[in-house]
Amino acid sequence: MAATAHNNLNAKLVLLGDMGAGKSSLVIRFVKGQFLEFQESTIGAAFFSSTVSVNNSTVKFEIWDTAGQERYHSLAPMYYRGAAAAIIVYDITSTDSFVRAKKWVQELQKQGNPNMVMALAGNKADLEDKRKVTAEEARLYAEENGLFFMETSAKTAVNVNDIFYEIAKRLPRAQPAQNPAGMVLIDRTAEGSRTASCCS
Repeated sequence: MAATAHNNLNAKLVLLGDMGAGKSSLVIRFVKGQFLEFQESTIGAAFFSSTVSVNNSTVKFEIWDTAGQERYHSLAPMYYRGAAAAIIVYDITSTDSFVRAKKWVQELQKQGNPNMVMALAGNKADLEDKRKVTAEEARLYAEENGLFFMETSAKTAVNVNDIFYEIAKRLPRAQPAQNPAGMVLIDRTAEGSRTASCCS
């Protein structure tokens, strides 16, 4: 397979999971390198973007951090429709949160993009003494359902960057360019410094 020296890819990524699982904290840790002890609940969804470089290509993530409250559930398809990737987040100290994560996985399997890269994130790994969901249980579930699994901690930054980089590595590279009907504009600077004249 021929690879270009530099390949740019835009990828829509959605975070789904129960309220309080730490979705916003994960994104803020990844995008801004910050952790807020008391993160306000997301209303509807929040948008972030961040670019990573992997395997001689650049992936620009367009990240939709969805609200975890049940009343916003009906809005979720609007955010995961057309997504290239999803991180389903649960709190390792809450079995209810893990059960809810499984429901998100089922919903994505039925209604999401069939080629979606899905990750299961067991967040709050720093709270080992309060653990209710074992890593083995989550890993087994992920393997059975075609997801990859990592335990993360937005607080200590453990595996936060890693989960996004792993998604970037797994994104399909051979996506045909989607040119809408109409005029195709060519970026001359990207083609090199050829001189163009009007009537040659």
